[in-house]
Amino acid sequence: MTTHRLGVIMNGVTGRMGLNQHLIRSIVAIRDSGGVLLGNGDRMMPDPILVGRDAGKIEGLAKRFNVTRWTTDLDAALRDERDTIFFDAATTQARPSLLTKAINAGKHVYCEKPIATNLDEAVDVLRLAAAKGVKHGTVQDKLFLPGLKKLAFLRDSGFFGRILSVRGEFGYWVFEGDWQEAQRPSWNYRSEDGGGIILDMVCHWRYVLDNLFGDVESVSCFGTTDIPDRWDEKGRKYKATADDSAYATFKLKGGVIAHINMSWVTRVYRDDLVTFQVDGVNGSAVAGLSDCVIQARQATPRPVWNPDEKRTHDFYADWQKLPENTTYDNGFKEQWEMFIRHVCEDAPYKYTLLEGAKGVQLAECALQSWRERRWVDVAPIGV
Repeated sequence: MTTHRLGVIMNGVTGRMGLNQHLIRSIVAIRDSGGVLLGNGDRMMPDPILVGRDAGKIEGLAKRFNVTRWTTDLDAALRDERDTIFFDAATTQARPSLLTKAINAGKHVYCEKPIATNLDEAVDVLRLAAAKGVKHGTVQDKLFLPGLKKLAFLRDSGFFGRILSVRGEFGYWVFEGDWQEAQRPSWNYRSEDGGGIILDMVCHWRYVLDNLFGDVESVSCFGTTDIPDRWDEKGRKYKATADDSAYATFKLKGGVIAHINMSWVTRVYRDDLVTFQVDGVNGSAVAGLSDCVIQARQATPRPVWNPDEKRTHDFYADWQKLPENTTYDNGFKEQWEMFIRHVCEDAPYKYTLLEGAKGVQLAECALQSWRERRWVDVAPIGV
């Protein structure tokens, strides 16, 4: 067995997702566990270089996690032939130009979603990557959650029978920033900076629905800006111009109807920050980030609606928790390992920039639906 070095340029790791999920729980975790095992028994050891505008922050992160290389000069990093992968987790608006620069430098590219704020830019980057022959990928992290993996297992086992509907609830209260610090960056609430929950979350729903329940064929969506004034990272009051909650219904191939509520202005009274209920002819399931409960047709109770009597039946007790028959790794780390194998040994990989472009497309359709107050069909993407 031989261990090989793999140079990875990491841009935007001072942000919440870039730092926690991609640097700490993915690349550093892969490095500390001995690298990514390839099919021939060799291992690929990631050697990251951290890139950012704030030298103090980047240097501090490098020292904290024993990363030997960091820089504020992205162009110089892209010129270094020792590094073959470029990763970006910075702002959505800047992503297309950064990916374009990296692809033109001959780097394989992997990035957070959304891959752009509009479909035209997303497709341009996709076409460039194809023309240059580089490998490319987009983060599709929700598919790797234990809860959603359990839904996929139930689907594949035939548990649901014919699936009828999917209902999703996502969200939590993001503080305005005046008397409590906000948990999300202020640009998320400015449409001119690429913010908005529809652009951010509908990209997720595209790959979740496509991969688990059927390709999305059309969408009806309504968004709102419920909190008009917020305070930024420096305590300055600003006008929120982007949507902070939305309500979307999707028609899927095969007849499944999916409805998902998404909000940064809701208080959690459910089992998890996101839950999906899947109803089928033969059974139903409710999954969160980790757990999943099921109710088969044969175990379904016979409730009687009587508003004049207090309900005494415990409906939660009628559900069975799916057993933990396997262990689950961090989903971001798992997808990183898949992409590294794709780059290094041409292993199969489906979560490409095309899938990222599909997410941007559905977000655009949802915004159009809101704007025009109508259903909008989702057409195939021409590349």
